[in-house]
Amino acid sequence: MDDLLGLLRIRVKRGVNLAVRDVRSSDPYVVVKMGRQKLKTRVINKDVNPEWNEDLTLSITDPSQPIKLTVFDHDTFSKDDKMGDAEFDIRPYMEALKMNLGEIPSGTIISRVQPGRNNCLAEESAIYWMEGKVVQDLCLRLRNVECGEVEIQLQWIDLPGSKGLGSS
Repeated sequence: MDDLLGLLRIRVKRGVNLAVRDVRSSDPYVVVKMGRQKLKTRVINKDVNPEWNEDLTLSITDPSQPIKLTVFDHDTFSKDDKMGDAEFDIRPYMEALKMNLGEIPSGTIISRVQPGRNNCLAEESAIYWMEGKVVQDLCLRLRNVECGEVEIQLQWIDLPGSKGLGSS
């Protein structure tokens, strides 16, 4: 655990216009993976615009590793259907965390990440200072599916005794 930098709290806020995988709707849940870590939200029944507002926490040792998010439709009698996936890079967020921000007003935008071919962003993602913390909101467009987006928010948790972020 010497390489642990800290914890990344991923708030899985909601899904927007997710694909229909059952007769008229879907029973979606989200799985977040990074390396060998795998976390999942609860299932929300019969809703293609689910509101999870659930926090999942990953231990971060290598920030260059992408985080993969996959949405599944929960099925009782068969294998759960995939409803698309997205990947996101936490390096821009980690860079913002290393800045010496000191006394800036809450709500100040530190940097922005533009959507592009090398990310799954559906719109510009802002990294901002909120009540003493660096926060990033992401709206991820799901791949390998006909439609759907997932909104998440990143927040860093420093651990006492961890390596911390320091300037590398």
